[in-house]
Amino acid sequence: MLLATAAVPSTAQPAEGPQQAEPRLTTPWTDEVSPDNALPEYPRPQLTRPKWQNLNGTWEFARAEAGQAPPFGQRLPERILVPYPTESALSGIQRHEDRMWYRRTFTVPPDWQVGRGNSLKINFGAVDHQAVVWVNGKQVATHRGGYGAFSADVTGALKPSGEQEIVVGVEDRTDATWQPVGKQRLVPDRGIFYEGASGIWQTVWMEPVATRGHAEVLDMVPDIDTSTLGLTVRTGGAPGLRAEVTVRDGGRVVSRTQGVAGGKIDVPVPGAKLWSPDSPFLYDLDVVLTDRGRPVDQVSSYFGMREIGMAPGADGKQRITLNGRILFLMSTLDQGYWPDGIYTAPTDEALRFDLEQHKRLGFNTVRKHIKTEPDRWYRHADELGLLVWQDMPSMRTGEERPPVDAQRQFESELHELVEQKKNWTSVIGWVPFNEGWGEWSREATGRIAEDVKRQDPTRLVNGHSGVNCCASLGDSGKGDVIDWHQYVGPATPSPEGDRVSIDGEHGGFGLEVDGHMWFGEGHAYEMTPDEQTLTRRYVENQRDVLTAAQRCGISGAIYTQITDVEHEVNGFFTYDRQVEKMDFARVRAINDEIVRSADGSGGPAPAPGTPGLQGVHGYQFDEGTGATAADSVGSADAALTGTEWVPGVDGGGLSFAGAGQADTGQPLIDTAGSYSVSAWAKLDEATGAFQTVASQDGGTNSGFFLQYSGADQRWAMSFVGLRALSPEKPEPGRWYHLTGVRDAADGTVSLYVDGRLADTKNACIAAESTGSTVIGRAQYGGAQVDFLRGDVDDVRVFDRALSEEEVTALATRD
Repeated sequence: MLLATAAVPSTAQPAEGPQQAEPRLTTPWTDEVSPDNALPEYPRPQLTRPKWQNLNGTWEFARAEAGQAPPFGQRLPERILVPYPTESALSGIQRHEDRMWYRRTFTVPPDWQVGRGNSLKINFGAVDHQAVVWVNGKQVATHRGGYGAFSADVTGALKPSGEQEIVVGVEDRTDATWQPVGKQRLVPDRGIFYEGASGIWQTVWMEPVATRGHAEVLDMVPDIDTSTLGLTVRTGGAPGLRAEVTVRDGGRVVSRTQGVAGGKIDVPVPGAKLWSPDSPFLYDLDVVLTDRGRPVDQVSSYFGMREIGMAPGADGKQRITLNGRILFLMSTLDQGYWPDGIYTAPTDEALRFDLEQHKRLGFNTVRKHIKTEPDRWYRHADELGLLVWQDMPSMRTGEERPPVDAQRQFESELHELVEQKKNWTSVIGWVPFNEGWGEWSREATGRIAEDVKRQDPTRLVNGHSGVNCCASLGDSGKGDVIDWHQYVGPATPSPEGDRVSIDGEHGGFGLEVDGHMWFGEGHAYEMTPDEQTLTRRYVENQRDVLTAAQRCGISGAIYTQITDVEHEVNGFFTYDRQVEKMDFARVRAINDEIVRSADGSGGPAPAPGTPGLQGVHGYQFDEGTGATAADSVGSADAALTGTEWVPGVDGGGLSFAGAGQADTGQPLIDTAGSYSVSAWAKLDEATGAFQTVASQDGGTNSGFFLQYSGADQRWAMSFVGLRALSPEKPEPGRWYHLTGVRDAADGTVSLYVDGRLADTKNACIAAESTGSTVIGRAQYGGAQVDFLRGDVDDVRVFDRALSEEEVTALATRD
């Protein structure tokens, strides 16, 4: 941090105001920004006072060195427009500095009565990353963490009258340290990591507060069951204050209540109007603090009555509920970057714009991705009716794991984030980790999820978004949510026990738009050539989301992303918000359909299938001669090539020497539904090569593989990317009874060996395949592969999921 050892010389006479640098891209709001109009709105909507003064605007600025003393009484050589980060064009600096000085003067309005019953507070929305604040040469505050708000009581540092001086020293080394940075990088990678955002990046303002006592935080917990608001008025100043609380519905008083400040007050909200995306109703709240009956402070706020929870749907799968009813959370990934302001939206209208477009597009949820926003962003979400998943900004990525001191700082900043954001109606869930970035142990991740839940038991905790991905150390089993990422996806995790599941990221379809790209070109997870193709691929992908909601039970899906960001061109809008890249009417139609149809019913139930253990097709291989194996149950005789008749388990069998097959000539299985396939099989060798007993061609890949997995050297029932495995390696020359069972109702695929369950995997969605059912080989990448070296007997195909008892009976030989 900056240490006071030597004075900073004033080397240049600064210009009178900052010169806005030239942005690479301009937004519709860029030109509205000026020193007199830099985010002038009241910055703290949940705790408002009539008297305040905005300190945004022109500040003096200078690069700093480690070990320099604060430049008290000295003019600095440059000008910066606060609160835009130094790297942004709007700041006028447009470069990174590891260390920096900010300086300005201010005067205190005489009618604020500071020093005569009132104190003066200076408030910072956020400063990245470490800040020290001096007023008139006296240190009044320090703060570490780039995303948290902090305040300083500067009364004792003020001069009796006239101009007062404030100096802020900032250090921000971004990803050169282990500090939480989210997507910020000193060197953007033309990938998924972007420009840094250093220094003061949220509003700075001052206000008078009563020295005797004043409200500092209103903790608000709605309870829709009792129609009350649990309110705790946390105060500064002397103890023993009381709170008079008034709830209003517009101009109508709903209730008046009194209680002790600092303790929980149950505030009645009779006949409460519940907040939801369709009806985002907000109550007004006034709090008057009294000392022995005399008012000493008055603040205004608001709240919404809503409850986030979980409950099983009609299909038995656990799902997210809002106000006791299942609601599918249709979301985008919202990274909150701007080409002109980087981390800071140019205007409040711009800040609201992205959220308004979510509603226009049919989304009801936003994932605020490893970044936080100014308080007004959450107020806009509250007013518009958008649910918010709030991420914790991650530490840097890489193979290293963070040291102990970085771990402690990360947890400290996480709990600060939860404390400061937990009263927003829109925020319904916390996400401490993303894809293992900065994770140091699976046990610690689980503990942190539990710690956050204890800190805020009223919201969901998604302990690890993308737990299946990237640098993740695996599922801790903690928290309320199982969250997978898959591009282009969607991801299809299933709920487990008392945890719901969501698709935490998917999609990412891209389109380049000339003249509207940060680097002049871009990338995405799947590029498209035009608006029509991009829209079509979005709609197709979202139909898969609906299938995942109905069959797998996911409670939400998060599409990447609302706008392009730097090199990523996978937004609904270009990075500059100038171009709409899809047909928004079609986007809204499919999103509305998903929210309406993902109701927990699970969709249509699978057909019961054909009873009995004969199956719907069967191959006994008792012919002993010829080029055809008869279907003993149906009419799909199999054509034989490269095979030999041999003794089987019971009667005849069929032998394969690594190049043969028995091709039924048609699909015998609806691989998207429930089915079972059983066979007796014997291997000639068990090496590192894959060998397939039975499969069904799918155009590119087999719809299923009943096989020997050479990679695992185990029997397997497989889909591409998924294997249910036997516990032991099979012995060559020994007959095994294998049964693969796909249960569409349970969303599982299972392998049985010799009548006993070997393994079950979640597989709620299975690929459709319409090619031939084949014995003795598979298909992968469009090629015939994995030919069997061994013998097969008594292959049976079922159009339903067999029970464990039925599989045992099949494997039993008299």
